[in-house]
Amino acid sequence: MTFKLPELPYAYDALAPYMSAETLQFHHDKHHLAYVDNGNKAMAGTPYESLSLEEICKKAFAEKNAPLINNAGQHYNHLHFWQWMKKGGGGKKLPAKLQAMVDKDLGGYDKMRTDFVQAGVTQFGSGWAWLAVKGGKLEVMKTPNGENPLMHGAQPILGCDVWEHSYYIDYRNARQKYLEAWFDSLVNWEHVESMLPK
Repeated sequence: MTFKLPELPYAYDALAPYMSAETLQFHHDKHHLAYVDNGNKAMAGTPYESLSLEEICKKAFAEKNAPLINNAGQHYNHLHFWQWMKKGGGGKKLPAKLQAMVDKDLGGYDKMRTDFVQAGVTQFGSGWAWLAVKGGKLEVMKTPNGENPLMHGAQPILGCDVWEHSYYIDYRNARQKYLEAWFDSLVNWEHVESMLPK
């Protein structure tokens, strides 16, 4: 497959004041585009070209292919990151199937939120905080750099980018404030539920 930069599913200013138009322009138009371009270069003329994006992520990790772990991983992560946010998102009202799993596996909404924010705050350097399904159960995870739960035997259903380019324009070094605002005001819970394994 060839990586392509998707259109954002909303206007650049749609997520303000929690994520500014300036952040989205840099993050989507520059950073995500670089992962697309570098990923395509790293794949060119290799067997990876015939695989799906999910398969590329898993195979690159298994083969310790750093250029593709980072660029294919980040392309996958960002394809969903844009979908995991929406204007008027967040809130404690989750779709029923997701809510039942959160209650059963993660101790309810408030504990899940606390654990997710902590995962993002304690990810040293660049990386991601995740909700993922592993062995049929929901888990809070974190990964460094461009890695994602696919590479660790899990199915991601929600991820927050804690690379500085995701928040520095709007929050400077206040990563926790960014994570809390993101979780409370931007998460598209319908897209999260749609990613649950069928």
